[in-house]
Amino acid sequence: MAFSLRARAASLAPKSFTYLKSYSLNALQRDLGAGVTVGIVALPLAMAFAIASGAGPQAGLYTAVVAGFIISILGGTRFQIGGPTGAFVIIIAGVIGRNGYEGLVLATILAGLLLILMGIFGMGRLLQYIPYPVTAGFTSGIGLLIFTSQLKDFFGLQISQMPSAFASQVVACAQAMPSFALATFCIGTLTLAVMLMVRRFIPRIPAPFAGILIGSIAAWALGLDVETIGSRFGGIPATLPKFMPVAGVTLADIRNVLPDALSIAVLAGIESLLSATVADGMSGDRHNSSTELVAQGAANIASSLFGGLPATGAIARTATNIRAGAFSPFAGVIHALTLVMFIKFLSPVASLIPLSSLAAVLMVVAWDMSEPHRIKRLLRAPMSDSMVMLSAFGLTVFIGLTTAVEIGVVLSAILFMKRMSELVDIHSLDTGLPEEAIISRRTGHPRMVVYEISGPLFFGMTHRFLDVMRFTRKKPEILVLCMRQVPTIDATGLEGLETVIRRSQQQGIRVILSGVHPTIMKVMKRMGTDQIVGSNNIFTDFSTAVSENLPFLTEDDTSVKVVMGKAAHSV
Repeated sequence: MAFSLRARAASLAPKSFTYLKSYSLNALQRDLGAGVTVGIVALPLAMAFAIASGAGPQAGLYTAVVAGFIISILGGTRFQIGGPTGAFVIIIAGVIGRNGYEGLVLATILAGLLLILMGIFGMGRLLQYIPYPVTAGFTSGIGLLIFTSQLKDFFGLQISQMPSAFASQVVACAQAMPSFALATFCIGTLTLAVMLMVRRFIPRIPAPFAGILIGSIAAWALGLDVETIGSRFGGIPATLPKFMPVAGVTLADIRNVLPDALSIAVLAGIESLLSATVADGMSGDRHNSSTELVAQGAANIASSLFGGLPATGAIARTATNIRAGAFSPFAGVIHALTLVMFIKFLSPVASLIPLSSLAAVLMVVAWDMSEPHRIKRLLRAPMSDSMVMLSAFGLTVFIGLTTAVEIGVVLSAILFMKRMSELVDIHSLDTGLPEEAIISRRTGHPRMVVYEISGPLFFGMTHRFLDVMRFTRKKPEILVLCMRQVPTIDATGLEGLETVIRRSQQQGIRVILSGVHPTIMKVMKRMGTDQIVGSNNIFTDFSTAVSENLPFLTEDDTSVKVVMGKAAHSV
């Protein structure tokens, strides 16, 4: 037991430990360059995500610092960059709206604990089984919700409280259009144009940083009356994150935020492992999903206790880290320290950033999240996949992310079972014997019938198996079920098999099983199926099952006696 615990702990060793022993000056130089670059990219995004979530800009910076540091130090991915992401914007806004920031802190801590447990018990692989149409659908839905939530700041609309529901947001923006502010719109448009041009012509420069820099300078130089971080939030305090313990939590509080905690945990797990997979594809490295989930859990707990927000691996920032030449996870640490330097020495400058510029940044992020080219491709996929994607998209937009993931996974599971059941084939099989050996000369009825089952025998296709096995007429004396092509069987499939055996025995039909896989045989013995069919009626190969049961055929004629002397052919 102690050995298994030590082995499990060793399997959760962070990636940073691997590179610490061989760290060199050249590695430090590479990590410094990449870390500072990613820090510059993360700066405007962290503030924008926090403001869009209904929190202050400093909460986003604290998240990027605390969570980014822990994910890099404890994570199972070499190049992962953690922090606030667009995927959490809608969830966070909803939790704060319902339960306040204190409720968000509790939900994030619970989500962190869930992530740690998922990592310890190796559940990272289960998250990777969530089908792509589901993730594409809810990600696109989140992108649309983020886009509409930024219309107020982009156009400078006078809306006292932006609704959380999509339809209500659209109606509120339409009704507030008379308050449209031209100066605000121009700065937002300028920021958007700069970002698009930088991405197109100078991709080495972080587009969000360039867009916000130009937009801020233009608004300040022209003396435009636009809302800024300073005018709405009073600026960003030049103080580092401080420990904020949680007190007075009741069981009722935990029950109240548990669904939100589950949503945060699932989304953090999905996005972090997706980011890790993207990083593996770009770098040729291989991540440890269990270690990554443990680190994500620890990062979320720490972030919430230091005034931050839920965090996960950020795909765009992780890709930037790799392209910037990072060597090890310490590039993520340097990214966090870069943001610390900004908070400590340059936070007053952030007060000048126009909110319309941040809105423009989030609109681009929303477009990137939606991935229109992938959506178009999925719409050309089989109808079932398209319907799952559209269902997840619609549920995310109009109901909620948690419902979208739950129903999307259930729909995908149902479709998977349907497709698997279509792959399972049950057909009669030639025995390899002359016809006179198995056809009664008196009645013309088959005395031995052989069916081969090809594919997994599970609950999704048991009803088909039972339908095929109904002998309403021409009942045989012996039924041989060839199971050499059955790789696995579940409890429902086993129950169906036993039903066929009992039903046949009640009709006086002897049932023979042949070619049973050893793993299935173990299941049968544990469940007692071998006693139902009779151990003397189970054979390892098909030819033996047929030839050894010819003497049991009741009709005594010369044709049978002749065939009994021949060896049956293996099919």
